[in-house]
Amino acid sequence: MRETLNRFIHDESGQGITEYGAILAFVAILVAVVFAITQGALAGAISKAFSSVVKQLNALSDAAASASS
Repeated sequence: MRETLNRFIHDESGQGITEYGAILAFVAILVAVVFAITQGALAGAISKAFSSVVKQLNALSDAAASASS
């Protein structure tokens, strides 16, 4: 019985997945806190950034299409 208990105490398999889970939980809490603090301002900034990227990609696509014609 004692040998089984010692093996259980010193067995570290599964430690990595536990650490990844803890990191994932920390990041999720951090994101929730940031969104709560900014009260929606961050969502607008992200939307504006993505809109800018889409406009630039459309401009590049139009330039490539006119260059190949």
